[in-house]
Amino acid sequence: MARRFLPRPDAILASTRRLGPEVVRLARRLWPGSVRARATLGATAVVALALTAASFALMGTVHSNLQRTAKEAATQQADKVGRLAAQGKLPDPLPVAQGADFIQVVDADGRVVAASQNLAGRPPIGHLRPDEGELRVTWSGEPFHDEHRQRIVAVTAVTPGSTVTVYAGTSLRDADQADEITSVALGIGAPLLLATVALVTWWVTGRALRPVEAIRSEVAEITGHALHRRVPVPDAQDEVARLARTMNVTLDRLEDAVVRQRRFIADASHELRSPITVLRTQLEVALAHPDPALWPDLVSDVLEDTIRLQDLAADLLFLARLDAAEPVESAPLDLADLCRTILTARHGDRIRIDARLRPGVTVEGNRSRLTRLLTNLLDNAQRHADQSIELAVHADGDARTAVLEVSDDGPGIPDADRDRIFERFTRLDDARSRDLGGAGLGLAIAREIAGHHDGTLTAEPHPHGARIVARLPLSPRTAEVP
Repeated sequence: MARRFLPRPDAILASTRRLGPEVVRLARRLWPGSVRARATLGATAVVALALTAASFALMGTVHSNLQRTAKEAATQQADKVGRLAAQGKLPDPLPVAQGADFIQVVDADGRVVAASQNLAGRPPIGHLRPDEGELRVTWSGEPFHDEHRQRIVAVTAVTPGSTVTVYAGTSLRDADQADEITSVALGIGAPLLLATVALVTWWVTGRALRPVEAIRSEVAEITGHALHRRVPVPDAQDEVARLARTMNVTLDRLEDAVVRQRRFIADASHELRSPITVLRTQLEVALAHPDPALWPDLVSDVLEDTIRLQDLAADLLFLARLDAAEPVESAPLDLADLCRTILTARHGDRIRIDARLRPGVTVEGNRSRLTRLLTNLLDNAQRHADQSIELAVHADGDARTAVLEVSDDGPGIPDADRDRIFERFTRLDDARSRDLGGAGLGLAIAREIAGHHDGTLTAEPHPHGARIVARLPLSPRTAEVP
């Protein structure tokens, strides 16, 4: 006899584990990849589940109602015949009322006492003898060998001579036909309905996604040399239209950033080229005329240009860090204390700075960057002031902002240039600013720092010169401002 080798349990478990990833990969490959196909599949599946549940509920309700109707009709007929039997008034044949198909009365010995005409001469249709009450039985085929089932109700009745059992029955052909008709209707209608749902969902989803495809096609055509293009915005005020408007706003910011970057690179290259060219010229002169008597002046000029180049490179690096939005530490800072510290550390200013500092004005910020902001404002005022510079710190209680003002009595700022002075490499007097060492980055850096602190930096009217005002949100720890 040949042996039968059964697989070991660990081998079965290992095979199951190997099949698991394969089933997952197969399901992922079969799962539709497009939103349109997934939406159609999901809608069709939901409707199919709902239709299946509704079909079972409908068939159950119809079947239950028809069976209950048949049972009630048979019960009424059985009760009626039972009362006649109890009175000893059983006719033969027994009349069949509407709703019942046949009636038979059987005594305690199993003999047929009376029956409806369609059961004449037939043996007892049942052998159940309920002691009291009623007994409901359902079966098929008997007593007429019909293809439909019958609902049989057996009722016990006490006659003057003995106890008899009344069998009243009705055919369930209506219930069976209703089940059949309902099944055929659902078998034909359900697939048609599901096909209609799938087609409508596919069409509606396609129309809804058509603007998305147009947006995708347009975005695919946008390159670094075509940032002026924008995606089409649908007329409907829906999620796709909001997406298109958001993308256009993002493209506006991107285009603005790229334009600013290109202008910044061009301006930086121009600014770096000038000191480098001067340095090269000075070194070429030194090589062409190696006179030791000229070296101190030459070295002094070279050092001055090198310092200017170093400062410019430091400003460019600082701007790059600001543009990158690198996270920095913040802490509560008293602006009056910060200003006093900065003023104490400044030496060699050509004009004395008059300070009006209100204590207790606290902001949340980075000390290093706010120091750079104030230093740039004071350096700008020192370059342009004639005789006086004023520094003021106070709080605006209504707006919950700290106000830092730097004013000078210089030539002032024309109204048309109040925003332009904060652009990078901007000089209102290019030759004068270059001679004084400015590269046009100080105010741009100061505004970027104010923006990173959720504040603003603006040039405001002043009767005798320029007035630069920084407004920063007050710290929650600041005491109530009068």
